[in-house]
Amino acid sequence: MNYNVLIGGAAGQGMDTISNFLEKILKKKGFYVFTNKDYMSRVRGGHNFLQVRFSDEPIFTHTSNVDVIFALDQNTLDLHMERLSEHGVAIGDDTLVSEDSRFKKLPLKKTALELKLSKALGMVGLGAVIKFFGISLEGVEEIFPKKFAPQIRETNIQALNRGYDLIDTKFQLKGGNLEDHLLLDGNTAIALGALAAGVNFYCGYPMTPATSVMTYLSKKQVDAGIVVEQVEDEVAALNMAIGASYAGAKAMTGSSGGGVSLMVEAFGLAGIMETPVVVVDSQRPGPATGLPTRTEQSDLSFLLTASHGEFPRAVLSVRNAEDAFYQSFRALNLATKYQTLVILLTDQYLADSKVTVAPYKLDDLTIEKGKWVDGPFKEGEEYKRYELTEDGISPMLVPGKVPGQTVLVDSDEHTDEGHITESGEVRNSMMEKRMKKQVLMEADIEEPVYFGVEEPDTVLVGWGSTYGALKEATDLLNKEGLKVAALSFGDIFPLPKKTLDKLKGKVKFINVEQNYNGQLGKFIASETGILMDGSILKYDGRQINGVELYERVKSEVNK
Repeated sequence: MNYNVLIGGAAGQGMDTISNFLEKILKKKGFYVFTNKDYMSRVRGGHNFLQVRFSDEPIFTHTSNVDVIFALDQNTLDLHMERLSEHGVAIGDDTLVSEDSRFKKLPLKKTALELKLSKALGMVGLGAVIKFFGISLEGVEEIFPKKFAPQIRETNIQALNRGYDLIDTKFQLKGGNLEDHLLLDGNTAIALGALAAGVNFYCGYPMTPATSVMTYLSKKQVDAGIVVEQVEDEVAALNMAIGASYAGAKAMTGSSGGGVSLMVEAFGLAGIMETPVVVVDSQRPGPATGLPTRTEQSDLSFLLTASHGEFPRAVLSVRNAEDAFYQSFRALNLATKYQTLVILLTDQYLADSKVTVAPYKLDDLTIEKGKWVDGPFKEGEEYKRYELTEDGISPMLVPGKVPGQTVLVDSDEHTDEGHITESGEVRNSMMEKRMKKQVLMEADIEEPVYFGVEEPDTVLVGWGSTYGALKEATDLLNKEGLKVAALSFGDIFPLPKKTLDKLKGKVKFINVEQNYNGQLGKFIASETGILMDGSILKYDGRQINGVELYERVKSEVNK
């Protein structure tokens, strides 16, 4: 059982509110939910839509087929009726026009006006959507926030019930019990993972689609005992995060597109200062402003080597909202352990998509404390911030914590005490010390997730948000008798190679990416010599889904 509801209209018509209530009702009734957004870069007008997919089994991606269209404007009917399934319906106000017999004209505005709340039109329509699927409204009044004024709350509940009576039931759906599950988007999951890892300082400048990480943390900063700061620009953001880390905080920042580009000089500062810091890059299509509200995976090649000079770093990506929590946690742990920059890649698709997630396994997590010291120091002994150690990781000291000890750091090359130097010999020792950590980091890098048949002919290779499409497409292809598996990379740099080495020379590799150049495929080739045998690339700003990938893989295999 798998159904998809499309809610469409112009910006400002309340689609987010409608979808939020639909998601909460479906979750309360025990259904797994996956919601994705398609919206234009404007405050009013244009055409936006959301898709709420739900099932009695876990869902990993969106789909193109639609079972119900809730049209808030004429554009939605004109643009999406061809996607409606044979058994589906489109509902909208009786002022809208369609010759398709599947369109049900309903007195949505009239009903809302009868209730003396014009904004309740969305709730009237939502009631009709719920009725079509035969889902009971029993207990749904609990989802309406208590903060609503009593009269507004009651009117909205009435609107939902009035809409419920406007249409006939097509299905009789019942879900399971998912009371302990979470319903959240990818950026919220990143924020929660950071809190679990002990982040206590986050700063940033608002930029779609990264802003909601900062927004969520700012709402929780009093309860969590952390500091969240909105700064004047992205240059200030990373430099401030580096300063907070130097002062002893677990620091994090984030941005998108051009904002991350502005941070690049400070990447090098974090590298030479050996300062632990995490940067979240919520990707969107470039170059320049590009498509600011769309999705892409085009920053990978740039971030593998961003900034001048060489220094250790880790680049991780996020597969879905469940993975986002754990990857965010790991990013802060890795940064703390190796005293280095860690880049966490997500994108607009994951940032805005909501999904049902099983409770996080907090008992399995261990917070990395880092190599902090506070003495004792011998009389006359000077603290060495960059002390040469066997593993390349020097002890850290909170400035001002130990009387008489100064924590010297610098953007110039420096001695082990932190004093500026131009000595070639010292330069060699410091470079080798720093790069030692890059090698050690490989022990903490995780292999890609593997799914599909044990002895495949074809292996799909992807990373980050393509996980859901890879999983669904692999299942569909194997049901047809094709021997297919997939590798979904979360950790990208340092590149995990064990699984790739086992498959090398035995299978046909097809890389699946949301960019033009097949950036992961090229990186794998440069690191392992493995060349992709084919590529399925998408770069129109819209996320590939499982059915679309399934069809494109079949075409590629048949070549």
